Amino acid sequence: MYKLYSRLGSGGFVVEAALALAGAPYEVVNIVKGAPPAGYAEISPLNQVPALTLPDGATITESAAMCLLLAETYPDARLQIPAGDTERPEFLRWLLFLSSMLYPALMRFYFAERSTTDPGGLDNVKQAAIADSDRGFAVVDRALDGRDWLAGSDRTIADIYLLMLAYWHPVADCPRPEWRNIVRVCETLKKDPVLDRLNATHRIW
Repeated sequence: MYKLYSRLGSGGFVVEAALALAGAPYEVVNIVKGAPPAGYAEISPLNQVPALTLPDGATITESAAMCLLLAETYPDARLQIPAGDTERPEFLRWLLFLSSMLYPALMRFYFAERSTTDPGGLDNVKQAAIADSDRGFAVVDRALDGRDWLAGSDRTIADIYLLMLAYWHPVADCPRPEWRNIVRVCETLKKDPVLDRLNATHRIW
């Protein structure tokens, strides 16, 4: 049994999506924002979500790491491009781009106080975060030209990761309409019954 420490609308969404699409046995423990339970720092040293306890009792953090592990553990769920496939590099590229460039940029907007010691500098941090995230989304949108998905001929967890981040956009709570390829991918994924069910509680879109 997997135990996912999460919060509704958080990065735990994509990990829960991976668990659900894989058919893995799991339970969710929702952590109250700003009030982690006693001992949670032993599970997540930064007191952040998501975190995932594995069936053997080990616990990992970092949403992309969780997604990759679940994709490897449940290959029949087709959450990734398998090793040896010519599209594997693209899958790894975009999953890591989303988690290392776009995710942190969006977090700098929502948690601007973590990025400056100047109380009067929060607005500047937020504006820079929006500019950074928009630059990243534009790169992804161009990469989707002529492609149905970020990598391969079917959706992977990278596309679901993109769906989550696109609806975190702070300006309109959805992808900008000029990112037509991202909008197209998101609209297709939103029709997935598993993702639609999860969204009923997470309210990503």
